Amino acid sequence: MSEPIFSTPVFIKEMHEVAVDIVDAPIFYNHGGQPAYMRKDQLPQTATLLTVAPTNPAVAIGNAYTVSEVMGIKPTPPYGVETQLGFIGQDVAYAPMWATRDVAAAFGITLVEPGQAVQMSSPIVKLSQIEYEYGVFAGHWSPYQHTGNNLLSVVCTDLEHHDFPHVFASTDPQFPLVISVGRYWPALSKICLADLWVPQGSALYIPPKPADPALGCIDLHNNRNSARACWGDIEHNAITTHTLLQKDGGFFYWYWNAKDTVHTQPEPR
Repeated sequence: MSEPIFSTPVFIKEMHEVAVDIVDAPIFYNHGGQPAYMRKDQLPQTATLLTVAPTNPAVAIGNAYTVSEVMGIKPTPPYGVETQLGFIGQDVAYAPMWATRDVAAAFGITLVEPGQAVQMSSPIVKLSQIEYEYGVFAGHWSPYQHTGNNLLSVVCTDLEHHDFPHVFASTDPQFPLVISVGRYWPALSKICLADLWVPQGSALYIPPKPADPALGCIDLHNNRNSARACWGDIEHNAITTHTLLQKDGGFFYWYWNAKDTVHTQPEPR
């Protein structure tokens, strides 16, 4: 009997790219659920220009874990630096939360709903908006554990920050976008973890997050679990989304932990 041949699962597929120069177009505008970039004088009169959410180290939400130790710091030039953290506890669960304004702000992120806009800032001015397709297995890969390009049965903690901004736009017609986030207090040996479920038509703006020892906390994110909302739907195994990022170059600060993580759905809105 011949063995069945299964279709290749979608991992991450780049669909379409548009150059964005934030000197010429420093405003991100949520135009009816679609991302747009423009000058301030091009904004519709009905648009609401938001204040970027500040980083307040006193705010802590999500599931909290004790960071028992920094297990290793590994420079990986020219790409960035990997920091392995040790967590106390057997299971690491990300708190599922709808991305409201206050919830997003607790991780240094600004929620931008339709008709709203935000002024971007960045030391890197040449950015790209890329339309991606993310599959449900995109998070089931580890660049840290010597497992090559194998899809894994577990998902480790894999979070980052960097010098360029992000816009994560929830543009899939079927499902919300899921962005995993963390806030880490090195001096307190504490980290809070959550999955932000971004309603369809909304977007998250993450300003540049350079390394700054003077800050009391480090805000972290990762979007490889973008298609988490597809789990349990046998007809869909991927979503489309639009992301603003620095495509080439860039220096990243990665924080990871090898324990299996748990991701669940939030309560209905």
